[in-house]
Amino acid sequence: MNITNVYAYEIFDSRGLPTIECCIYLANGKKVTASAPSGASVGKQEALELRDNDITRFAGKGVLQAVAIINDTIAPKFIGQPINALAMDSILMDLDTHPQKITIGANTTIAVSMALFKAQAAAENIELFELIQRVSGTNQAHLPTPMFNMINGGAHANNNLAIQEFMIVPTSKNYTQALHDGVTFYQHLKKSIDTQGLSTSVGDEGGFAPNLSQDTAALELLMSSIKELGLQNYAIALDVAASQFYDEATKTYHLQQEKNLSSLDLITLYESLCKQYPIMSIEDGLDENDTLGWQKLTLALGEQIKLVGDDIFVTSPMKIRKGVLQKIANAVLIKPNQIGTVSQTLAAIDVCKNKNLTIVISHRSGETNDTFIADLAVGVAADFIKAGAPCRGERLSKYNRLLEIDRMINAE
Repeated sequence: MNITNVYAYEIFDSRGLPTIECCIYLANGKKVTASAPSGASVGKQEALELRDNDITRFAGKGVLQAVAIINDTIAPKFIGQPINALAMDSILMDLDTHPQKITIGANTTIAVSMALFKAQAAAENIELFELIQRVSGTNQAHLPTPMFNMINGGAHANNNLAIQEFMIVPTSKNYTQALHDGVTFYQHLKKSIDTQGLSTSVGDEGGFAPNLSQDTAALELLMSSIKELGLQNYAIALDVAASQFYDEATKTYHLQQEKNLSSLDLITLYESLCKQYPIMSIEDGLDENDTLGWQKLTLALGEQIKLVGDDIFVTSPMKIRKGVLQKIANAVLIKPNQIGTVSQTLAAIDVCKNKNLTIVISHRSGETNDTFIADLAVGVAADFIKAGAPCRGERLSKYNRLLEIDRMINAE
């Protein structure tokens, strides 16, 4: 099946900032689109976005240069050619061989790459997750367990919480029940926060963003709802995003009330929290360059909970392998736009599988209604997915797509 047209244009993400949407037409008349997300707290080593830096237009955040690269440079290479997502991904990678995509930008490549995989699935008349399952060599498609963002802090909210995400993880019997449980919890939490006279406004990822006396107060809010609902099948997950409150000069961490914490101090705090609360996962518990601290954290808690690496790995197969050798973390966050192509994302996931690391597929704080990561999570049989709160259209689009896939799989 030949590609008849490829073109890109600006759209706007969930923060009201410009991003890229890529559209591909096939000879059978089918059309697919894919759009690039954008992060707020980003790893220092992740692939870079190409922005226009024209301060007279969207404060320099425009993406017309990236759009032009797709329309003028990339499109001519693919128009008239048979769709082959893997081969065409290789062409994209050859256009910018720098690991951080400093020439054409990861937002450019990921929008095209995701569209290519969608186009191949459309050409073969199969579901996207089925294509991903095949090319990734996954034996059986699997619905991931959702990590629902309930309270936002850090770079994702204009409040006084240092920890970025407080999440609830329903250990339900299936995905459909987990989504039901997550929505029920979210609505109850909203009432609970409102009853206490706190703000129920939401952060970038749909979680509530109240000002609280300390970060543990957010955990207490979650625990109150767990107890009031009489729930037994819930765990808590945290995205600490510790790099956001790390002082490189003094090598110390600064939480809301606890200041000048060493790595060991912070690890001790995590150990205490894990004893007080049903925490099953901590993401980015230490700074991405605090390797010794990560090793100590993994020794301290690696047998008890998931220690998820995001900024330390940035979806890089090489960095994940290095992390295994360094004995840091036991789980990896996977964000396709951190590496720039679907093929490289699948390579990172393959390393995780070979090294028995837990796989968490993730959205970004600046999202669109694109549902690619939902199919990705199912196709590679990921353990978990983070797509934000069960609130806001750009978050629910992923959860609703998983609901659709769940019905497909269970109907077979």
